[in-house]
Amino acid sequence: MTTATTPVPVASGDPSTLRRLHLARFGFAVVWALLLVVVGSHLGPLTAVLLVLYPLVDVAAAAVDARSSRAAAPETWNAVGLRATMTISALAAIGLVVALSSGVPAVLRVWGAWAVVAGIVQLVVAIRRRSLGGRGAMIASGSISVLAGVAFVLTASAAGASLAGLAGYALLGGIFFLVSALRLGRAPRPDHSPS
Repeated sequence: MTTATTPVPVASGDPSTLRRLHLARFGFAVVWALLLVVVGSHLGPLTAVLLVLYPLVDVAAAAVDARSSRAAAPETWNAVGLRATMTISALAAIGLVVALSSGVPAVLRVWGAWAVVAGIVQLVVAIRRRSLGGRGAMIASGSISVLAGVAFVLTASAAGASLAGLAGYALLGGIFFLVSALRLGRAPRPDHSPS
């Protein structure tokens, strides 16, 4: 077995850092979803902390990714996408703090709006990083995030609106991070044979 790999384009980030980051995000999503199921039947203090923590972890993960990518190239489309992710997620955390005082429907609307915008950004970054491998999972995740976000907004006004869907959303996102981590860096190598 050889350890040679295809060189990573400088704007794409470090595959080993991304792999570790995606594995950490998987673990966090699983624990977070389980905790939300246990305490999320009402908007108490622990539920509030969990809800605000989720987008803040997104900010931290994007910051780690940006630092890793910056080592390869100081200013790229990737850096712009990661800064957008950090900004969107920080605004979502602030929006959730405000929405918590208005109840579950307001929380679902803020979460849904965040899921739509963050999903679009994730799609763009994943498509641009497809040469790293494992991006199919992130493309699917971004697409599902957009659809789930729309669903959260539309169901926010329904009788008996619940936070349970957020746990499923986080768990599914975590699974996509796991798949991406396992496949990251295993992209097919370009064929350098003569035509």
